[in-house]
Amino acid sequence: MADEPNKMRAEIRARQAEDGKKAMAEYEASAAATRAKTEKLRALRLAKEAAEAAAPKPPAKVKAKSTSKSAKSKKKAPEGKLADWLDGQVDSGRNT
Repeated sequence: MADEPNKMRAEIRARQAEDGKKAMAEYEASAAATRAKTEKLRALRLAKEAAEAAAPKPPAKVKAKSTSKSAKSKKKAPEGKLADWLDGQVDSGRNT
């Protein structure tokens, strides 16, 4: 009778060891796949950067100065601070 619990424990330990081996194999396979994908993507990125460096760059676009009304009618940001404006509002009798 004392043998049966020992046999069950041994079987459980054997199954756990087998499951552990399977899990470790899956983990290692996943890590290897990730490393392979990373190497592939790095090679593609380096090839792209090398191609971009070798290609002639187009000339930069030069913006012409505009003297139209739209350029003259742009509003400038008001000078001064918000605190100064608020103080002016209070001094003029505005309730906040």
